Amino acid sequence: MIRYSLKCASGHGFESWFQSAEAFATLQGAGQVSCPVCGATKVEKELMAPAVRPARKAAAAERPTLAEPANELEAAIAALKKQIEENSEYVGMNFAAEARRIHAGEAPERAIHGEAKPEDARKMLEEGLPVAPLPFLPARKVN
Repeated sequence: MIRYSLKCASGHGFESWFQSAEAFATLQGAGQVSCPVCGATKVEKELMAPAVRPARKAAAAERPTLAEPANELEAAIAALKKQIEENSEYVGMNFAAEARRIHAGEAPERAIHGEAKPEDARKMLEEGLPVAPLPFLPARKVN
């Protein structure tokens, strides 16, 4: 299949697909190619650039890597994650218990981050513990 940019004698531009260049020439010669706007059968091919796919190496170079943020939001979340990981202790699945111990004064006060089940997070909020969800997965859950 080949796509041509076409133009009628009245100046209307349009595109159409043909089985081959020979098929276009046959249909054009028989007056079977017509303008969809005005119906004119005097239709000519317009100058067009070929649609060439880039080489595999060039296409691979154009693809973003998953390690790099794709936009400003991803960059901001990555910066937030880095700041939290550098300035707090990861307590894993013990987050709810450790947050309660810190709040009760049974453990040294410090910044922590970790994981909690939704029902545990809801209970901590109801108890008045200062907790918030984070917009990223913990390192152990990232491939």
